[in-house]
Amino acid sequence: MRRVVVFGATSAIAAAVIARLAARGDRLHLVGRDPARLAAVASACSSNELTTAVADFTATDHAASLVAAAHSALGGAIDLVLIAHGDLGDQARSEHDYSEAERLLHINLLSVIALLVPLANLLARQGSGQIAVMSSVAGDRGRPRNYTYGAAKGALTIYLQGLRSRLYPHGVAVTTLKLGPVDTPMTTDHPKNALFTTPTRLAPAIVRAIDRHGRRGGEVYLPWYWRPILAIVRITPEPLFQRLRALSGR
Repeated sequence: MRRVVVFGATSAIAAAVIARLAARGDRLHLVGRDPARLAAVASACSSNELTTAVADFTATDHAASLVAAAHSALGGAIDLVLIAHGDLGDQARSEHDYSEAERLLHINLLSVIALLVPLANLLARQGSGQIAVMSSVAGDRGRPRNYTYGAAKGALTIYLQGLRSRLYPHGVAVTTLKLGPVDTPMTTDHPKNALFTTPTRLAPAIVRAIDRHGRRGGEVYLPWYWRPILAIVRITPEPLFQRLRALSGR
């Protein structure tokens, strides 16, 4: 039985992952913003070893206390941390309203780092554990349709690269989950195509990736097909990239 804390437990993707972790008997501490949704996620779990806490992740001054409370709720040790919160926001608005751009950077980057700082120090002292963080393929290259969100996720991915190397000598694995688009409430207004997946289909792959990278960590594209797609997208010369509406269009 692993002791697991999930930050952002009320997201559709996290809820699907939590159900699988609970089914295999992991001890869970779930932290989410919406009390009603958090209660619903908890009630759907088959595990009796479960505690919850309500929190606003944008209140970064409280991040260290959230980590300390999770550590205490799980009996003084943490085996796995999953950070799953984020917000696509409004790209068009972020181009004209700095407050929206700032909000997206705060929720998708700074609020995550606020948790990672105390978590990294705690697990380094513990000498074991795994941190898994949901990032995005949007961070691999800036595109007009989501570059504010993508910039936050790209910076987060780089931060996790450094953290992974820092924590490796301490026996702590850092796993970056680079997700493609998922059909969730966050993407309700986005046109869907064949590359979209669902939380139900994605959750088993997330759990497998976390298990597979539990010792050394690493970066994982989910679903798998985003790795070859993004390999091409990253190396496409910018003059060509700008002419390909499938890549550079809105």
